[in-house]
Amino acid sequence: MQLQKIIGMKKSDFDTIVNEREEIFVRPARLIPIYKPGDEMALTSIFLRSLCLIKEFKNLFFSDVKISKSGKLFTYTEITLKQYEGIRIDGLLLEVKSGIIKDAAIFEMKNKNNEIEKSQIEKYIQLAKKLHIPKLITVSNQFVSKPTQFPIPIKTPKCVELFHFSWSYLLTIAHVLLFDNETNIKDPDQIEIMKEVVTYLENNVSGVCGFTKMKSGWKDVVDKINAGSTLKQSNLLVIDTVTSWQQEERDMALILSRKLGLFVKTGSVKYKHDLQLRIDDDIKSLIANKELISTLKVIGAVSDVQIKALFEKRTIEMSVKVNIPLDKTVRGQIGWLKRQIDKCQKNNKDRFDALCENIMIDINIKHAKGVERILWKNIDNIYPEIKNREINDFGIVLVRDFGKEFSSSKKFVEIIESMLLDYYKIIVQYLTKWEKPAPKIPENESITQE
Repeated sequence: MQLQKIIGMKKSDFDTIVNEREEIFVRPARLIPIYKPGDEMALTSIFLRSLCLIKEFKNLFFSDVKISKSGKLFTYTEITLKQYEGIRIDGLLLEVKSGIIKDAAIFEMKNKNNEIEKSQIEKYIQLAKKLHIPKLITVSNQFVSKPTQFPIPIKTPKCVELFHFSWSYLLTIAHVLLFDNETNIKDPDQIEIMKEVVTYLENNVSGVCGFTKMKSGWKDVVDKINAGSTLKQSNLLVIDTVTSWQQEERDMALILSRKLGLFVKTGSVKYKHDLQLRIDDDIKSLIANKELISTLKVIGAVSDVQIKALFEKRTIEMSVKVNIPLDKTVRGQIGWLKRQIDKCQKNNKDRFDALCENIMIDINIKHAKGVERILWKNIDNIYPEIKNREINDFGIVLVRDFGKEFSSSKKFVEIIESMLLDYYKIIVQYLTKWEKPAPKIPENESITQE
């Protein structure tokens, strides 16, 4: 009996092939594997087995890769096939219903600084196509905004879907599940298993790491822009800079997710399946405007958080928009904004005061070409200039001059991540949206019963 087509195969036939050791060799994934800590296979085994043992972890991961949550799950590591010499698959997942394999996925796993290799993925794609395995999933320390994006350009046939995850993203899923919220794990034993998995993933020996430094091209591009040099779209230094920014964007979102206990999203829907389009658009923005922009979407926050890197000024701006009360005059709208900011100051006075010199207010005035920007502490001075104008909204902006540290690959990451947490904790989390009040019955209106 040869392994020819996974989907539609009886699970008992698959087991026969495995047990006879003629055509395929697999190791069942284990939560406590025999591999050396830090080995990629140890990570693979622990991750795949945890999917089998923790219902909510499986459900969230399966939602991303479009696998049904109702079947029985089987996971394996170190898969070799006699008929395909020279190929060893890191992981294999089978979803079985009524004894039939209904879905399957091949896994390629990397840890530490190891990156996904194009030639290797191309071999797996061909294998998946031959065995009718519809999904190929890669995991590494490389970041993408969405699992449907891929860290390297590669063509796939329609019969094979490609997904990519960073270890930090998977770790973030685990952290969110351990928070006391609507997505948390119900079973107490599964909670303890998840904690053990998190402990391993967060250990330095595991090979799981966040984004710690910008790529080598970052410093060169910053220096070229400040020297007035012309940048070319095909320049590898420019590509390094843009991809570094995108990976740092995702890392910031994951860090904030773990702090909040909910998923912070990034990127636009139009880039969902096309990372290269996002890269191309950011390159154009960097060359034309000398800036890069990211957006973090936090459920329940007053607005999306926009993060802007201004290369010529070597500054970072973080901002949110606050809608305005439509039932108030301009003076009343400014007063309403002041009460919002006063609330932030009251909850974190010392830390707020330390930021005060860097907090700006953007006033978006209807029909104006740009925004009026003023230092927060001078907000009262703007009234005479805008008292007869119509305001669309306010922007609350934290500006930080990075100076020479803007071009430092490590310091830039450390400072921008610390800045984001400060901005959110001291300002954003205390801001609220204005909501139009419910209509009221006039006091002099008589209330009658029919």
